Amino acid sequence: MEGFLNPKDFELENKDRSIEALSRWRDAVYLVKNPRRRFRHVADLVKRQKAEENQKKIQGRIRTIINVQRAALHFTDAISNTPEFNVSEKTRAAGYGIEPDDIASVIRSHDYKNYKKVGEVQGVISKLSVSVDEGVSQDSIQSRQEIYGLNRYTEKPSKSFLMFVWDALHDLTLIILMVCALVSIGIGLPTEGFPKGCYDGLGILLSIFLVVTVTAVSDYQQSLQFLDLDKEKKKISIHVTRDGKRQKVSIYDLVVGDIVHLSTGDQVPADGIFIQGYSLLIDESSLSGESEPVNIDSRRPFLLSGTKVQDGQGKMIVTTVGMRTEWGKLMETLSEGGEDETPLQVKLNGVATVIGKIGLTFAVLTFLVLTVRFVIEKAVHGSFSSWSSEDALKLLDYFAIAVTIIVVAIPEGLPLAVTLSLAFAMKKLMNDRALVRHLSACETMGSASCICTDKTGTLTTNHMVVDKIWICEKTTEIKDDESTEKLKSEISDEVLSILLQAIFQNTSSEVVKDKEGKQTILGTPTESALLEFGLVSGGDFDAQRKSCKILKVEPFNSDRKKMSVLIGLPDGGVRAFCKGASEIVLKMCDKIIDSNGTTVDLPEEKAKIVNDIIDGFANEALRTLCLAVKELDETQGETSIPENGYTLIAIVGIKDPVRPGVKEAVQKCLAAGISVRMVTGDNINTAKAIARECGILTEGGVAIEGPEFRNLSPEQMKDIIPRIQVMARSLPLDKHTLVTRLRNMFGEVVAVTGDGTNDAPALHESDIGLAMGIAGTEVAKENADVIIMDDNFTTIVKVAKWGRAIYINIQKFVQFQLTVNVVALITNFVSACITGAAPLTAVQLLWVNLIMDTLGALALATEPPNDGLMERQPVGRKASFITKPMWRNIFGQSVYQLIILGVLNFEGKRLLGLSGSDATAVLNTLIFNSFVFCQVFNEINSREIEKINIFRGMFDSWIFLSVIIATAVFQVIIVEFLGAFASTVPLTWQFWLLSLVFGVLSMPLAAILKCIPVERDTTKQHHDGYEALPSGPESV
Repeated sequence: MEGFLNPKDFELENKDRSIEALSRWRDAVYLVKNPRRRFRHVADLVKRQKAEENQKKIQGRIRTIINVQRAALHFTDAISNTPEFNVSEKTRAAGYGIEPDDIASVIRSHDYKNYKKVGEVQGVISKLSVSVDEGVSQDSIQSRQEIYGLNRYTEKPSKSFLMFVWDALHDLTLIILMVCALVSIGIGLPTEGFPKGCYDGLGILLSIFLVVTVTAVSDYQQSLQFLDLDKEKKKISIHVTRDGKRQKVSIYDLVVGDIVHLSTGDQVPADGIFIQGYSLLIDESSLSGESEPVNIDSRRPFLLSGTKVQDGQGKMIVTTVGMRTEWGKLMETLSEGGEDETPLQVKLNGVATVIGKIGLTFAVLTFLVLTVRFVIEKAVHGSFSSWSSEDALKLLDYFAIAVTIIVVAIPEGLPLAVTLSLAFAMKKLMNDRALVRHLSACETMGSASCICTDKTGTLTTNHMVVDKIWICEKTTEIKDDESTEKLKSEISDEVLSILLQAIFQNTSSEVVKDKEGKQTILGTPTESALLEFGLVSGGDFDAQRKSCKILKVEPFNSDRKKMSVLIGLPDGGVRAFCKGASEIVLKMCDKIIDSNGTTVDLPEEKAKIVNDIIDGFANEALRTLCLAVKELDETQGETSIPENGYTLIAIVGIKDPVRPGVKEAVQKCLAAGISVRMVTGDNINTAKAIARECGILTEGGVAIEGPEFRNLSPEQMKDIIPRIQVMARSLPLDKHTLVTRLRNMFGEVVAVTGDGTNDAPALHESDIGLAMGIAGTEVAKENADVIIMDDNFTTIVKVAKWGRAIYINIQKFVQFQLTVNVVALITNFVSACITGAAPLTAVQLLWVNLIMDTLGALALATEPPNDGLMERQPVGRKASFITKPMWRNIFGQSVYQLIILGVLNFEGKRLLGLSGSDATAVLNTLIFNSFVFCQVFNEINSREIEKINIFRGMFDSWIFLSVIIATAVFQVIIVEFLGAFASTVPLTWQFWLLSLVFGVLSMPLAAILKCIPVERDTTKQHHDGYEALPSGPESV
């Protein structure tokens, strides 16, 4: 089937689709019954183009404003005695000194002149009635929202159920059938009277009502699932100070006046003004289009909503929220374009187009054959010149049958089944703690052949504690308070003081107290472990921070792998602290505190001993950090933080245990043909120890360090990459290079995890970017396709499992639907050619269409995954979607059903001994009934494409069981009670049993068909050297 498609038209990349590619397949799909429904879940390119034009206008305006105001910055110093802004009574009564539009205009326009007017940052703080230390009080939140607005953006209202009904009614073929039904009633009433003259028309109308209702309910349920997913996507939290306490709140709960804490990777949640901070570097490209990041300080204090913190940390005061920000206006336009369609949706649109062409041909031929036969018969009987209303009704009936064949033949449900399956899978994955941001990621994850995963927090628990410390040339194991007291007794007070100062001053985390005085640490797990150790060792965080003044900070990032701080001491001296990756900080040290607590030189021999201590910690799977200090004079402190000349204080070994279930999850990946590579910034010995414990590092596998990897030539990389299982001390650039090489050199489908801002390029480059929900920054999440909410590797395996389930579920549905298509088309066409009548009427075909379309998709496209899915190799990038085993099953079942229906149609009366006036009606009802039950049992057969056991897991899928039971029950109702509308007559129990037997016989036939060998890839070894685990007999 895919061979009939032009690959250029229906091939779509997983990411970065061009407008040309998106337009090309739309132009190639022209046989569409209901564009409103068929293309509901594809991007609206016209609206998207308008949104992009609006975005460019906004970016251009902001760029112009920023450049003009920066140029004007030098001329604003002389401004004084300028009049105040006008303030309304309502705003003044609420206790505020500036109007929302005035402050919004100042920030948005980077208006330094009026910024000076209001008294710069202190003036703004005063006018917004807030304290930097206390923040906004809970009591004032409502009044701030009333005056300055909510931090929410205008969104399109969700569609009601009636809108989905309206969309379903836009099906062209259903509209034609409604017209046919009304004409049928109009002709039937005068000729046959009431109610007999209404039956045919009302039957079609009732069938259309049923189709529209079921379709609308299914689509509405999908929309609700997507709405839930959309709400989950928008859950972004930020740290603020309120009522004197630092706390985490949703960005949508921010109010004007909030004091927000920004750190690397955060999204600026609203417009605001910089209060204080260090090395704050902002990426404004999302708003201005400028790629060069901007340094924010007291001279350039304006922060715009939607921009990203690329580096550093700081505090800002929120001045403008919601639709008064440029980001709010931009978000309103960007939401119009919709999300890109997935590659599988596009491919199935192509398949539906090919089938539609065939079906249209059959429909036209069927109508022509029926009409020509009818005209010839009239001519033979000499009644060609006289036409009655009965003749008109018969021709109308032929036309309705032809239109209904088109309804059945154009499988609108194929691409829509993908959406249904994705919506169902994403809802389930949300419950499994995985948030899918892009629909195509679910599909692609099913084809993943490699996962490049972080170590910390993904393979490990991320619940870190200090396990060992080497200080004053002694190693102490930290088990409890007693061991901490022992450590304090073994080192001098001076060394303990320096150690605690290094912990509490050189940190981006905070220790906060609640109303009861209970201390809580807010920050990264590594820093939290250090702070917790410092508190247990008798340190006082607040006292330490108040005793010294922080002069400069170089925050930690994955490139530097260290954090440094410069502090002013109470006596006027200046001191620098540095902590970070052990080998990096150790190289910066030329002194060490010895066993007597004295600072001595650090010669090369002693440095080797220290390295051995670091390796010893690392081999025990401990994360190692070095803490160092350097005394400076005041003039040095005013320039920069030093890069050498430090004194080594201590080596800290932090324990981060492997998550439960990770080893089993890794084994599942290997059995499924998915190689797992650990990419970490940690020490290579720590990484190897954890990798062995997880089952990632195996015999013959390579563990390499980032610096060594990046110096390899392309030829060397080609040789070593398949064997790389661990990459330690890596930079984000190394991860990006590894991903690019795996995809381009080896054709791998690569999933990558990331949590930092600098991981964004690798996440974007990969086939599936997986951001961490807990440790991940907003920048990482925005560049990811899936957010792993619990940061757990086991959850990643669940995503892969669901990805495979989506792919194979759609294959099952396609196999089922194509079988129905083939049988329905050939049966009606052949019967029309030979007998001059179609055994399946318009109403019956509409019911069949409902079974194979909406109900079939519900039953097969929503089946939950089973463990067997992770015992087969991943699907290749260019693999054919309709496989040879599927063609075998389609062909076998179609032939069987055609034989049964053909024999019944042409020899049924003789074989069954039917006679009398109702013989034809009974036979046609039996044909219809047998056809439907063949589909019901073939639906069960379609649960497994290659395996014989079709019942495994069936009773766990309540949706599947509900559809099967509902189909059977409604079939009984149609045949026994709705005969007047459906052109059926009640059947005897013998005929009911015969219909069931015909259906049941398809099950042993399916088992026999699956024993017929077809060409299949039996490769059991992955190119990277992993052996696939035993997967059990394929036929069971």
